[in-house]
Amino acid sequence: MEIRPTTDQDHDVFVDTLHAAFGLFQEPPNEGGGVWWSAWEMDRGLLATTDEGRPVGTAGAYSFELTLPGETIVPAAGVTAVGVVPSHRRQGVLTALMRHQLAELRTRGEFLSVLLASEALIYRRFGYGPATYTQRLKVPRPRAALARPRAQQTAGAAATGSIEVLRRAECGEILEEVYDRYRRAQPGALSRPHRWWTLGAGRPPVSRAPRFVAVHRDADGVPDGYASYAIAGRETLNVDEVIATDDAVFTALAGFALGHDLVGEVAFRHVPPGHPLRWQLADFRAGQVAEDTDWLWVRLLDVPRALTARGWSAEGELVLDVDDRFLGEYGRYLLTVKGGEAECVTTDREPDLTLDISDLGSVYLGGTTPSTLVRAGHIRAHRPGAAELADALFHSERAPHCLHWF
Repeated sequence: MEIRPTTDQDHDVFVDTLHAAFGLFQEPPNEGGGVWWSAWEMDRGLLATTDEGRPVGTAGAYSFELTLPGETIVPAAGVTAVGVVPSHRRQGVLTALMRHQLAELRTRGEFLSVLLASEALIYRRFGYGPATYTQRLKVPRPRAALARPRAQQTAGAAATGSIEVLRRAECGEILEEVYDRYRRAQPGALSRPHRWWTLGAGRPPVSRAPRFVAVHRDADGVPDGYASYAIAGRETLNVDEVIATDDAVFTALAGFALGHDLVGEVAFRHVPPGHPLRWQLADFRAGQVAEDTDWLWVRLLDVPRALTARGWSAEGELVLDVDDRFLGEYGRYLLTVKGGEAECVTTDREPDLTLDISDLGSVYLGGTTPSTLVRAGHIRAHRPGAAELADALFHSERAPHCLHWF
């Protein structure tokens, strides 16, 4: 077997091989000419072939930016298009592709990679850990009224402005600009490069599939939020995503969707766990979690660089024993956090925590507490109070959330 990098000339065979791996036929272009794979970066692709030259496996990556706690923005490889044709599964093809890809990412100088896992059992063994989570929230339309806030609102807390309903084709630039402002302040969010919007790559509203878009404008007429939606069978109003620069705008857009006539229910596809929307309903039980799942998985390729890149909201020292079994690497690191910044160096001090590289990926964005993984038997705490200190250090003041699909 050979694993080789791809070029633009390999595009068609790459597409065909991935579709065969998943047992799919290629979809026709959506309205406007876009397809979900049109933004692939073929200079970042890998193709596994047999000795006879038959393609049997693929792996690719996008060039994204990832927002970390502290609103630090760093480059991250978005791993995608990973598949092995059924005739060659369980023969080491996937393992070889993933090992080759991680080596290539390091050669490029990248220290973080992320992915969306098609199956939860696959990617932990390659060092990835679930780091953000999302929920699908359904609300029956007859029980969708919002409650009147009981607390006195602070100045500027109530949304002012207006909502305008546009079609997807009319507001592409607004969507791109509002999303970009949102993702720069949201830990766990990924960039959506301009070419994605231009090509209509991905899922709605990046895709050009027909959608209505409720655009919220502030008191000066500047767009500061949107909700992309469509009605399925005149029964369910499906909200692809609500993007807002603050909670008040989110509430205004959610209230708009919940007040839509002639539908039986409203389904929000991406709501962060712990979001206040359920509490804002007059009938708390009306908000039904239809799906609660992992979303973004994170892998650290350079532990010191990754830990010093993000912001921190507490201070202290931790010694971390980190085991990267897939790459056959082990490191013991002294993490020192002071003034919102960290230093991370190798050390021979006794460890406070022992953890797998996938566990470090899970806690990295602050969406999973180290103490949870201690209680689950994944992380080992070597002294009392170590897990609690780790919780305080890795905590993110704003919970991480990602809704970009790739």
